[in-house]
Amino acid sequence: MKTLNLTFKGSLGKTHLLKLSYANDQLDATTVRQAMEQLANSHLFFKNNEELFATPVSAKYVDTIPTVLFDDKKNEPATA
Repeated sequence: MKTLNLTFKGSLGKTHLLKLSYANDQLDATTVRQAMEQLANSHLFFKNNEELFATPVSAKYVDTIPTVLFDDKKNEPATA
């Protein structure tokens, strides 16, 4: 699974990560930066008196490859 990870600095200096699971994986840096700036300028996300997404810092696509250790669902009978 590929996610788009957006890193922001909050108003108190802490780093915050916004992971988007269903983002278009063909976005360029300019488009993502503009979207992050729009999100920062919206001033919508607060927690404990901190604006979470105050300043865009970085953006990257991350590929996650699941490794199944066990899956008990395979042994369950099929249900109709």
